[in-house]
Amino acid sequence: MKTIKFNGESALPAIGQGTWYMGENAAQRGQEVAALQAGLDHGLKVIDTAEMYAEGGAEDVVGEALRGRRDQAWLVSKVYPWNAGEVDAFEACERSLRRLQTDYLDLYLLHWRGNVPLEETIRAMQSLQQQGKIRHWGVSNFDHDDMLELWNEPGGNACVTNQVLYHLASRGIEYDLLPLCQQREVPVMAYCPLAQAGRLRQALFEDGQLQQIAQQKGISVAQVMLAWVIRQKGVLAIPKASSVAHVQQNAAALTIDLTHEELAIIDRAFPAPQHKTALDVV
Repeated sequence: MKTIKFNGESALPAIGQGTWYMGENAAQRGQEVAALQAGLDHGLKVIDTAEMYAEGGAEDVVGEALRGRRDQAWLVSKVYPWNAGEVDAFEACERSLRRLQTDYLDLYLLHWRGNVPLEETIRAMQSLQQQGKIRHWGVSNFDHDDMLELWNEPGGNACVTNQVLYHLASRGIEYDLLPLCQQREVPVMAYCPLAQAGRLRQALFEDGQLQQIAQQKGISVAQVMLAWVIRQKGVLAIPKASSVAHVQQNAAALTIDLTHEELAIIDRAFPAPQHKTALDVV
């Protein structure tokens, strides 16, 4: 099983559970809670959420799923950039903790870069750590130069991860951002590893090359795509835990290895970037 480590932590499975769009429909709450709990049952310890998702609704769902099981999860949430100042970050974190029904986060991320100076956000994260509210902190949607700037700030080297968009049809991070993070041994969390719902995702799932690989291996196209994302050193994928069946498939992808021939076929169909591209964000 593929695993990943954050700053000396015990190894965690390289596939976690995403919660974007959870908490938006009360009728789906039971299914969402059941999916997250099934993920824990299958060892998918990392649960990723954010105050942005359904304006706290996703955190409410996660909190319900973790009742009596908090110690089984490695819990990640994210703060809005305008809440990332020294005072606002404390209040935002407290609100997230209440919704999540816990007294600490394993990891707290700046959701994207905003107008609050990085040095102030770093101080806010350090203060939250000292108070025991968070164990680690990191960033999301930071490009190559953003990471260099962050590491240049006092205390910036304590950032343990960068969460970015990464899937077969969005490989831009492979040009410079991913190698930089790998060199610094800073794991990358890949959100939307199966692409966001819509035409692009449908095209990926209907791609003939991916379907052929999946059929030959006796797995699903989604599992091919997840196995491809976590083939990279230091990359953790966080697909949405949309149903119990999907969570079971996601967990099984941890043990799937793609051959050199299969990877070559995928590279021809979805070429790696040959030049710098703007960081994809959704």
